[in-house]
Amino acid sequence: MTAAPTDPAPLDLALAPALRGLRFDDAFVSALPGDPEPRNYRRQVVGAAYSRVLPTPVAAPRLLAWVPEVASLLGLPDDPAARDALTPVLAGNALLPGMAPYAACYGGHQFGNWANQLGDGRAITLGELEAPGGASYELQLKGAGPTPYSRTADGRAVLRSSIRELLQSEAMHHLGVPTTRALSLIGTGEPVLRDMFYDGRARHEPGAVVCRVAPSFLRFGNFEILAARQDLDLLERLVDHTVTRLFPELGPPGRDATLALLAEIARRTAVMVAHWMRVGFVHGVMNTDNMSVLGLTIDYGPYGFLDVYDPDWTPNTTDAGGRRYRFANQPQIALWNLVRFANALYPLIGEAAPLEEALSAYASTFAVTHEAMMADKLGLVAFDPDRDVALAQDLDRLLRRVETDMTIFHRQLAAVPTAPDAADAALLAPLADAFYETSRPADHDEALLDWLRRWGARVRADGRPDAERVAAMNRANPRFVLRNYLAQEAIDLAEAGDPSRILELLDLMRRPYDEQPGRERFAARRPEWARHKAGCSALSCSS
Repeated sequence: MTAAPTDPAPLDLALAPALRGLRFDDAFVSALPGDPEPRNYRRQVVGAAYSRVLPTPVAAPRLLAWVPEVASLLGLPDDPAARDALTPVLAGNALLPGMAPYAACYGGHQFGNWANQLGDGRAITLGELEAPGGASYELQLKGAGPTPYSRTADGRAVLRSSIRELLQSEAMHHLGVPTTRALSLIGTGEPVLRDMFYDGRARHEPGAVVCRVAPSFLRFGNFEILAARQDLDLLERLVDHTVTRLFPELGPPGRDATLALLAEIARRTAVMVAHWMRVGFVHGVMNTDNMSVLGLTIDYGPYGFLDVYDPDWTPNTTDAGGRRYRFANQPQIALWNLVRFANALYPLIGEAAPLEEALSAYASTFAVTHEAMMADKLGLVAFDPDRDVALAQDLDRLLRRVETDMTIFHRQLAAVPTAPDAADAALLAPLADAFYETSRPADHDEALLDWLRRWGARVRADGRPDAERVAAMNRANPRFVLRNYLAQEAIDLAEAGDPSRILELLDLMRRPYDEQPGRERFAARRPEWARHKAGCSALSCSS
């Protein structure tokens, strides 16, 4: 292993002529005050929206995964020479002209309690790349070394968490869920010491850096920290920058735009969480510092999908006691977080009523979006509350009674015959693979048959051709999701030196609604060996 340089060096564009046309904007750091302290040491940062900080170079960067769709989105050349040239940049060893690296200052409520300053403790934004068509995207390295916000941590990330972030960012995008993206995964060639389950058994793991991509990584906590410190001038400047840069359609900055901003963020958050519920995704760490103002899913840590349908399940071992962030509670937690965001804006508005009115966009948007998605999942033309609330609630109770795979059940429901004279065996056969238990109580199957006949009658009442209905259901109910055990298999192989499964899963999740013959095993129920295996069910926040 060779020693890494102490600071990233400018990239020699003579060696990478294809990168000469890239242009970086520094709108965030230009519009807002930064930390005047140039030294990189852990501290409270007051009166600043960010701290200038350079990535810490690594010893032996190796490109393990590259996402060509994201490269195309950014206008990056997608050829081996360009990827090789960019590898030092994406590892934190080099910088391109125009990059102005920084770590953002923010606070947040963690598990319902105010945590004060948090900030980008292991994420460093390289700059805002001007992409084709006029869009702008932040390129952010996660695991690129310490910042003033690292507290007691080292600013690094391990390979296992980095693989999970890369894969899930892209999987969620192709599932149709609003999310940040990921461009690359770099192995650092350096070990990172982590206590995976906070049980005193720390071990060295391979390190990695992920390049995350989003129009902005601004989160509720960026505003909360300023309100908590009564830094109202900077709070107003941050709100004005957010409106001008990210939401120009809301009009010029001011009181009306601030209220419109809250309503729009509430609406986007509602749509995002409704998508989570549609695909059975559990974020695991819905702290306010993990909530994007753009309504994007950010900060993939101990996430998971409902292998077994259990509305009370959380993938986060830290949350195992209170289950605050369990699947069924996500819509309520999102609103709770929005209220904290509204509280941060209160000093700029001075009265509660208009903020409450803006927040009402959340409940109304979530109700309409969730009902529309439930209609799609059940194959209905439209959700009729008078008829369909009971149908959905009864299905929820049935799925809880025995261990049922949510993804498989909903996907296979499209194959259940809806004819009024369909035999019992024909109704149950398509769903057989959804059950973890080979023998089920007789009254369960009787209740399920009753529900299937009611559902069939409801579908027939719409009068839609079966082929059209099935196609609509298959667009709403994925065939493949990134189950934790699949990600763990990729991690195990990569830690042994074989990154091929990462690339295979990236390709699989490009078409999660297609059948993809030959890849059936990736759509199967979670195997029994994975029920309690580390990384395959519950996880910690350690990364």
